[in-house]
This record gives sequence, C-alpha cells and structure tokens, in this order.
Amino acid sequence: MKKLIWLILVAVVAAAGWFAWAVLTPVEPAAQTFVLLRPGFSAHRIAAELKTAGLIRSEEAFVLWHYVHRKRPLKAGEYLFDKPANIIDIQKRLRRGDVYLHAVVVPEGYTMFDIARAIEAAGLGPAEDFLKVAQSDTELVADIAPHAPSLEGYLFPETYEFTRLMTMHDMAAAMVKQFRQVAHQIGLIQGPQLIASSQPPATDPAAAALQLPSGLQNDIAAVVTMASIIEKETAAPEERPLVASVYYNRLAKRIALDADPSIIYAELLAGTYQGVLHHADMSFGSPYNTYRNAGLPPGPIGNPGRSSLEAAMHPAQSDFFYFVADTQGHHRFAHSFEEHNKNVTAYRKGMRGK
Repeated sequence: MKKLIWLILVAVVAAAGWFAWAVLTPVEPAAQTFVLLRPGFSAHRIAAELKTAGLIRSEEAFVLWHYVHRKRPLKAGEYLFDKPANIIDIQKRLRRGDVYLHAVVVPEGYTMFDIARAIEAAGLGPAEDFLKVAQSDTELVADIAPHAPSLEGYLFPETYEFTRLMTMHDMAAAMVKQFRQVAHQIGLIQGPQLIASSQPPATDPAAAALQLPSGLQNDIAAVVTMASIIEKETAAPEERPLVASVYYNRLAKRIALDADPSIIYAELLAGTYQGVLHHADMSFGSPYNTYRNAGLPPGPIGNPGRSSLEAAMHPAQSDFFYFVADTQGHHRFAHSFEEHNKNVTAYRKGMRGK
C-alpha cells in the first residue's frame, strides 16, 4: 500500500514538474514567426498552430493553462513571435489581442491602382481584390458623391495600420472615414452635407467662404475631382491655389482643361498606360480625357491630400489660363497662349541645358 502511495506521489510530482517545465520554460523562435489565428479557433486549435510553429513545448499544457485561467478569451488575429516566451507570456498576448499591424503608406496623389499595390506589398492580399472593392463599394460615399464611379478621390492619403483579418472593404472604409474627417475639418462637408459657401466651418473659424463657380458650390464630387487634378499637376503646396485658378478660369470660359494627368488616368482605367505619354495619347478615347472633352472628368483621377482639397475650395483669384513646368520643380503661369508658348520654349531650352 505504501509503495502504491509513493508511486502515485512520484507520478504527481513528475506530472507537476513536467507541467511547470512546459508552461514556464521559454521557447525561442528559430526566426521571426507569424501565426494567424482565425475567429472561431478553439483553444486546442490555437495550441496546435503554436506547436506546429515551434512556439510552445506542449499543446496539452497550453490548453490546461488556458482552462485554469479562462477569465478572458484568446483573441483571433495575426501574431508575430520574435523573442523567447513561455506559455504564460503567449496567453497574455493572446488575451490582450496584441496583433501584428501592417503599415500601408498612401502618399498624396496615389490612385486606387497604387493603393492596391501597396496593400498587396504589405502582405494583406491581392491587389485585384482591393481594386474590386474600390470600384464597386461606392455606397461608402453615396451620401456625398451619389454618382461616384468608384472610391477614387475618397481614399485619403495617410499611413494606415491594418491587420490580416480586416477585409478589403474594411480597409477602404477606413480610408473613406479619414477623408470624411479631413473634409469636415476644412469645411468641405458637415455630416453628409457640403457646408454652404457663406458659412465657414466651426472647426476652422478663419476659413474663407468657398470661392467656386456657382455651378460647383454644392458639388462635393466636383471639388474632389478638381483637387485630384491639382494634386497631380504640382507637388508645391504654395502653387496649388494658382493652379486651381487656371482650371476654374478655363471651366468658366468653357475651355478644355487639357490636363495631362487625366489622360494617364484614362489609360490606367483601360489598362493601356505604358509609363509615358505621347502626342497620339491626346486623342485617347475616354470621358476622362480632358483634351477631347470640355469640363471636369466623370470623377477624380487620384486621391488628393488636404492641401489640394483646400486649393480646390479656395482658388487664387487670377486671370491665368495656362501654366507649364519650369526647371526648378515649379510652374510658369500665363495669361495668353502666346505668353504660354514663350514659357514652353524657355522650359525646353532649360531642359536641354541640364
């Protein structure tokens, strides 16, 4: 009888020792290791995933420790393991939901095609999946741009942190949400409505009334479309109100905008853009081609930042109708076509001299 008791005690002590060893002893990953735990995974499934990844010593010990400490659930998500940790440490992380965040940088002027590639490069899924959402989920902006052909223009430039469990719709919605926040701050929208031109937003008392042609003062989509063209035309924030004035002056006189970036975007939509424009591209058949079609294109041609949105809302007052790049990263503006041709000639000479 005593022998049996001793055997039981030895077994209990051995089991306790094994359990303590399995739970308390840290395991060092062989390299940076990512583990994706999907919603609905049981504690047994989570333990199996971690054991397969070489992050725990025992599935049984992991599950037993979890059932002893079930105050908070283990959260789904993608986790990065890059330093030694024991089962207690790992379960604390899973209870906190300390998931890995993928940074997606969206610079000003990026198109939805650029954003799709950035999302794919961040390991969040195929570019074509994001493009499908950007081209179809227009209900995200239906209240402010009811006729938007896509989410282009409303995917606000920012650095985002997304998780692997977020859907492409979730990511697009986060970008649209950021657009709405900035648009509200600068007075473009108040709730779902455009702030009247005579009422500057409360968030920016110093803001001037909207200085837009009468046909655009209640059209958020038109302002965003104009801002997207301005964004593509100049990287110098101080020039943007003047660029805006040129385009508004042309609109007022029913002169075609002749914006090269609109042709690039037309060819991006058609899948024919080769990375450079040629003279023949000026006749490319598309409603986005602002050489062939007077007025604004059907929608934005990129995603403008705050400065370009503000320039589209508050253009400079000028009588310029033309501008061309100089050799210093800025532009020369002209009142007449003759003056513009002189600026073009000066630009070409400058480029040959470089």
